[in-house]
Amino acid sequence: MSGTQWYKGNIHTHTTKSDGDEDPHKVVNWYRKHGYDFLVLSDHNHLTLLEYGSGRRRFRKPLMVPGEEVSVNIHGGETPVHINGVGISRVVEPIDAGDVVATLQANVDAIVQAGGVASINHPNFKWAFDHREISRVEGASLLEVFNGHPGTNLYGAPGRPSCEAIWDGVLSAGRVIFGVATDDSHNYHDFVPWLSNPGRGWVMVQADELTQEAIVDGLASGRFYASTGVTLTKLECSAEGIELEIDQERDFIYTTQFTGKEGVLLAESTGLDAQYMADGCEDYVRATVISSSGPRAWTQPVFPARARLGRDAGSES
Repeated sequence: MSGTQWYKGNIHTHTTKSDGDEDPHKVVNWYRKHGYDFLVLSDHNHLTLLEYGSGRRRFRKPLMVPGEEVSVNIHGGETPVHINGVGISRVVEPIDAGDVVATLQANVDAIVQAGGVASINHPNFKWAFDHREISRVEGASLLEVFNGHPGTNLYGAPGRPSCEAIWDGVLSAGRVIFGVATDDSHNYHDFVPWLSNPGRGWVMVQADELTQEAIVDGLASGRFYASTGVTLTKLECSAEGIELEIDQERDFIYTTQFTGKEGVLLAESTGLDAQYMADGCEDYVRATVISSSGPRAWTQPVFPARARLGRDAGSES
């Protein structure tokens, strides 16, 4: 990964402009005080815009990236299809196209046409859909593998894949999609496990500068990792493999798992550094770092087999 600095941000945030319980300025202030470099206010079917810090006190951070959670409930309101548009230039009106795949596709297309990056949100919310539907959709760049809302069925159930397993299902079907962790924050007054509070999941984007263009491009191209509390001090990802180093916190012990097609565990190691060298046959490889205290970090997948095919095709021409 190239770039000069890591920037921390949340791309799924609600305010009183939809179903959050706090004013947009106060929501942004929470994220500023907690060290976020950029923020997307993603109210339902509403483009919440504000120039944060334009009054008496001016703040450079967080950079405000425009966004919206394009939200529609199909099948008589029983199936939620929610997609974040990150970096959009205008409001995107939600489309009910009848079934899950058609609705996902129509709204992804609308977000892209509005100049945004499409992030498919919480597929397990009300068990709405999984990899079988998502893998049939073109144009989405991001998928939530962690969502801090307590109603997301994050870890799945018997016969129901977890959000992380859904990600592997989409990747295994040949779709390139990057995994994000988000707050999906709604509640900013009482901090308890059964409310949707800020600070639970974020992305760390590697970019040359803190601008909307650089951040959105970093998200769209996978130059970031997702985290719920694990910090990486080094991350090198290429078709040759993945190499990372982890910031030690307290006496926590860190396990890194390298995952491949169909969610197969390719390798596992314990410690503050981990490396996986690809043999060129893997469809994809991604890493998950797990702290003994619970938090995780997810790197984006690399695609050794695709790179090898490209090199082979180049050598034959």
